[in-house]
Amino acid sequence: MPVVGEGNQEPNDTFIEQLRMSAEAAVDTVVNELKVVDPDRICVGGHSYGAFMTAHLLAHTDLFRAGICRSGAYNRTLTPFGFQNEECTYWESPDTYSKLSPFLYARLLADKGAPMLLIHGQDDPNVWTYPMQSERFFQALKGHGATAKLVLLPKEQHAYSARESILHVLYEQDAWLQRFNAPRTPEERESALTKAAEAAAKEKGSSSTPDGNGPKSTSTVTPTKTSTSEGNGSNFTSNAVLLKTSDSKL
Repeated sequence: MPVVGEGNQEPNDTFIEQLRMSAEAAVDTVVNELKVVDPDRICVGGHSYGAFMTAHLLAHTDLFRAGICRSGAYNRTLTPFGFQNEECTYWESPDTYSKLSPFLYARLLADKGAPMLLIHGQDDPNVWTYPMQSERFFQALKGHGATAKLVLLPKEQHAYSARESILHVLYEQDAWLQRFNAPRTPEERESALTKAAEAAAKEKGSSSTPDGNGPKSTSTVTPTKTSTSEGNGSNFTSNAVLLKTSDSKL
């Protein structure tokens, strides 16, 4: 999805608006023109900058049932001297950095009930996408009771190379889609859309950040196990091979 700047505007000035319009156009094409997709069974995913876009699409549209974010950057204040050709530093344009940080929409994502799978290479050396980006984002999501899962791949960098890692990523993605993109009744769909609309209205009425978001977070990531929280204090663990995962509200 291209994001461009026109006139005196920089691309990031209207990033969210352009991203939303591009997604709406793509969905309209496959649903209404090509008629090859069920509009109630569309998910979105991406790697790196695509993960960043995915988080924003889940926060700012109601087009997608669930999202898969791999090795993304979600808190732009952690890259304060620029990102994606942003020429201003955080201190010169704090509103831009805040607006474009999915981390700050954690409460909105939780209230909307948008399931999000986060995957990251544990040894990612990319200064824009250190594993901390996914770890802290997951903590913010979990702190607000969102449906989320974090998978850290041992010894993997920004791109995954080990056969075991790639196969496990495919497994995690397939399981996520099987679980959160299953058919649902018209009543269930309407309920979900109403919940999302109410969450968006709630965020617009808040004033804790330029876009009304202020996440809280508390979480731990357990080595070589899958930790699941149902949001009521109950926990259980099960074996997970060659990875490090945490679940929230699953």
